[in-house]
Amino acid sequence: MFRISVQAERFDIAHEHARLSGLAPRVGAVVVFTGQVRDEPLMLDHYPAMAERQIAARLADARARWPLLGATVIHRFGPLDVGEGIVLVGTASAHRAAAFEGATFLMDWLKTSAPFWKKGASGWVEAKASDDAAAARWIATEGED
Repeated sequence: MFRISVQAERFDIAHEHARLSGLAPRVGAVVVFTGQVRDEPLMLDHYPAMAERQIAARLADARARWPLLGATVIHRFGPLDVGEGIVLVGTASAHRAAAFEGATFLMDWLKTSAPFWKKGASGWVEAKASDDAAAARWIATEGED
């Protein structure tokens, strides 16, 4: 099961973990990462026609690189308060390395290239060089897996 959702509604972390854990007897590792709002409320905007399509393409990339048995990517939009979940990336695999690397790859891509924008009280949130550096390692390792 590979699932993508771009939504305004909150997500249930335990439910998403259980969904990935129960996929098949071969699942030996599940990694679930959630990012949440810190410091101040945010408004998340996105490009609806492109968001799911681009996430699906990166999920296909992850599936080609690692033996994932399932994955979930949920990204929220709209007004979000401090402590609310923004994004959930979950991966399931027979072994931990593939689950961790697949989830990290997807999250690095979401942080740097997904068509979502954050606005806080002081304006639009700028991209961070550290996020770009984290994502660059995946470009450097294309074809090595």
